[in-house]
Amino acid sequence: MHDERRRIEERVARVHDQRIKPATYAASVPFEVEAWQAPGEPVPFEEAASASYKPFAMDTPWGPPWGTTWFRMRGTVPPEWTGKRVEAVIDLGFTGDWPGNQAEALVHLTDGTPLKAVNPLNQYVAIANPATGGEEIDYLVEAASNPDILANDFARPTPLGDVLTAGDKPLYTFRRADIAVLDEEVWHLDLDIQVLRELMLELNEQDPRRHEIMHALDHALDLLDLDDISGSAAEVRAALVPVLSKPAHASAHTLSGVGHAHIDSAWLWPIRETKRKTSRTFSNVTSLADEYEEFIFACSQAQQYEWVRDNYPQVWARIQESVKRGQWAPVGGMWVEADGNLPGGEALARQLVHGKRFFIEHFGVETKGVWLPDSFGYNAAYPQLAKLAGNEWFLTQKLSWNQTNKLPHHTFWWEGIDGTRIFTHFPPVDTYNARFSGEEMSRAVRNYADKGRGTRSLAPFGWGDGGGGPTREIMERARRLANLEGSAKVVVEHPDAFFAAAREEYPDAPVWVGELYLELHRATYTSQARTKQGNRRSEHKLREAELWATTAALHAPGYSYPYEKLDRLWKTVLLHQFHDILPGSSIAWVHREAEAEYARVAEELEVLTAEALAALGAGETRVFNTSPYDRAEVVRTSTGVPMYAEVPASGSAPLAVAESPHPVTVTGRVLENGLVRVELAEDGTLASVRDLKANREVLADKGNLLRLHSDLPNYWDAWDVDKHYKNRYTDLLDADSITVVDEDPLLGAIRVERAFGKGSRIVQTITVRAGSPRIDFETEIDWHEAEKFLKAGFPVDIRAPHSSAEIQFGHVQRPTHTNTSWEAARFEVYGHRWVHVGEPGYGVAVINDSTYGHDVSRTVREDGGTTTTVRLSLVRAPRVPDPEADQGKHRFTYSLLPGASIEDAVAEGYSLNLPLRVAEAGPTEPVVSVEGEGVTIEAVKLADDASGDVVVRLYESRGGRGEGVLRTGFPLAGAKLTDLLERPFEGAEAAVDGDTVAVSLRPFEVQTLRLARRP
Repeated sequence: MHDERRRIEERVARVHDQRIKPATYAASVPFEVEAWQAPGEPVPFEEAASASYKPFAMDTPWGPPWGTTWFRMRGTVPPEWTGKRVEAVIDLGFTGDWPGNQAEALVHLTDGTPLKAVNPLNQYVAIANPATGGEEIDYLVEAASNPDILANDFARPTPLGDVLTAGDKPLYTFRRADIAVLDEEVWHLDLDIQVLRELMLELNEQDPRRHEIMHALDHALDLLDLDDISGSAAEVRAALVPVLSKPAHASAHTLSGVGHAHIDSAWLWPIRETKRKTSRTFSNVTSLADEYEEFIFACSQAQQYEWVRDNYPQVWARIQESVKRGQWAPVGGMWVEADGNLPGGEALARQLVHGKRFFIEHFGVETKGVWLPDSFGYNAAYPQLAKLAGNEWFLTQKLSWNQTNKLPHHTFWWEGIDGTRIFTHFPPVDTYNARFSGEEMSRAVRNYADKGRGTRSLAPFGWGDGGGGPTREIMERARRLANLEGSAKVVVEHPDAFFAAAREEYPDAPVWVGELYLELHRATYTSQARTKQGNRRSEHKLREAELWATTAALHAPGYSYPYEKLDRLWKTVLLHQFHDILPGSSIAWVHREAEAEYARVAEELEVLTAEALAALGAGETRVFNTSPYDRAEVVRTSTGVPMYAEVPASGSAPLAVAESPHPVTVTGRVLENGLVRVELAEDGTLASVRDLKANREVLADKGNLLRLHSDLPNYWDAWDVDKHYKNRYTDLLDADSITVVDEDPLLGAIRVERAFGKGSRIVQTITVRAGSPRIDFETEIDWHEAEKFLKAGFPVDIRAPHSSAEIQFGHVQRPTHTNTSWEAARFEVYGHRWVHVGEPGYGVAVINDSTYGHDVSRTVREDGGTTTTVRLSLVRAPRVPDPEADQGKHRFTYSLLPGASIEDAVAEGYSLNLPLRVAEAGPTEPVVSVEGEGVTIEAVKLADDASGDVVVRLYESRGGRGEGVLRTGFPLAGAKLTDLLERPFEGAEAAVDGDTVAVSLRPFEVQTLRLARRP
């Protein structure tokens, strides 16, 4: 029996692969082909259409890395093909088994109309069905010779990731450009056999259905004339009808198929190439929708729609028509599929605002869910923000990549830090590029963790990243699997329909509380540090520009709020929060451009802020505080002179000599200011940090210990740091010099310089200022290491059962022990502006201005005390996909804050990231101010509808109840609570008393207030 089964399986495989599949095109004639190599960057169609073309032969190499070659293809359909289905078939020389990340092309008519893309698994362009014979074909084909960056399987660095280093050697050899007849009977037979063969191989050996299919295929092939595949295909298909028409079991799992094409907005290609990838894929999708009326395509990322709208208006018009027909489903409601961990709270809100608004404005569609299949973990503020943006569901796929622990549910309620829950699904098919193969169908059923409670799951299908999206072959598979015995059932439907049905059948789904931590890609908290710094700086500069522009709009006659400029700059920052840009996992070209964009954004925002402050009038030198907390701290004037200033939250004060606190003294390697005493050791580390107010030593060992680790992850270099990195390291204890560089009553500083590794150098200025216990470490690194990981450690004498790290609109607590595999897997985590560790009555915070990755560990000393060590991840040196990642100069600051509560950490996090600004301007009241512990203002701006209303976003930042009063610096006419899109909730009137609004917040609750002004 075993031999018989093997004989049949081998027979089916050979006949299908070697005879039937090659016969799907019955006849062909070649195109006449000419070529023109575009110089440099891509050119508009009009320029290509007027270029001079030269004859081009098949099997000729073409395409330098990142080049664009235009091919002109001419031909005539032979008269004898009348009544046939005729197509163009184009093979650019596709390589490998990944349909993205290589050559692809967009086919145009000579009038510029885009027809369809050509991709590795989607090589046809429809010509006529049926043909009349004699049709004249004249195409202009824009072919992109994008290099396969991962040809070495993530193992070896390549210079191909930047046009500046890629060279000009042709990458591809053109194989085929034909006009061909598609033999539909053979093509359908090919698919019939594929589906049955794959199902057969997935069924259990003891399952009678497996044997039924096996013998049905064997007998059907007896009817196939190997010398006349086309002529005998119909008879073979008829013989397979009985086995293909048996219905699925009543209890069979249902896969809701959703057409999809995951297109990374940048990754192994630059943004400019993504603009073309979207047009190619969307051309394919709209063409497929014309062939299959049941087809539905879900597409996220409003930014990509905008690119198509601006660059390919004909494709845009086809998308609009598909949306109207219900075949195209805008989803996600975000500007891009952003990283799930690193964007700030307000930035994440704006992702949702800009994405939702785009779809409402252009399609009249309000998306209902957050669609993030590929981000590298998801912060615990998401459920609240998603609901505040009007969403009902959340989808992710990436958690299937976990290294250690398997998420226990696929359908569940996800509860965020404030208690908000959102219905969430994690497809058990474990891919967002499904094709309904037998293996995928079986895997989805096998994996599904909620059997017996739920009966359905979602399967996004289609090739992404330039693969061309869903194909007709996938749609044919879906039709055959709609109701087939032995298999799960497939229904192609809108994701909203899936979520509604899943929630209806499983309303009491289990609850997952807190962050959805991905046990992989932990290095994305650190890789490409300059990109991350650009994001952090941009977020805070945007906050600053909006606050002072709002202040000027209210108090400076004639000043116009810069709506358009702020909108454009926000969208630039949001784009670069895409989940392969901000995490640092893209090619060199992407990060080179990102750094340039961040510099431009910073320059523009500086101008906007300066214009707003100038509009407030001349008069005196003032200090401006963008932070939501009152500040009393040392500020440097334009001449570099330190002065002590007291400035109200979101307001300004004259730069005048305030009452001087306890002066700073510098004695040898000791800095003291009456609050802390900092002593440096001979090696430049911290020998002691004494909290003079609490009368206790903060450190348990060397502080600010710089440790250089070897860092070669098992696989994804820029993405991963594996636990074994901790086992090999060098402590940087050789100081070239230790120098006092500031010795002022308001400010004392000592500089430590070190050389290490392969020509790297680090200079740290350790500063203590009057009136503050915060110790700053202003850091300059000239980094020339490879496959290394630099950390800065602070072992503190605190027994902390958990650490607290700031996330969007709050913070999360993570255990410092590793009792379970879930806790052990969090050996590298992320936070935003601060990390806090504490025991009852005392805590310490580590603050940063651009660092996200860190680890926290706990050890018991020989004296019985406990050391809790916080280590910041400063810089890495991966070599794939960018072989020069992070090389060069870095400047950033981190700080140690002894005696810190959570409230102190929040306030100092804002202070470090929002430096006081000194400018010439007239006095003004703060637009808004808040009284009430834990009530924190995150954003102040004018309403997006240009009504003149003031919008204030605030949240409770401590994790407790927040009661307070918001006071306006303008005549207040009324206040309403709104969603993130500034739309008032039903019964949304807030309690107003004069120019004040009562504020009441649950722990970590986010509120948006819309404040109307009295004339």
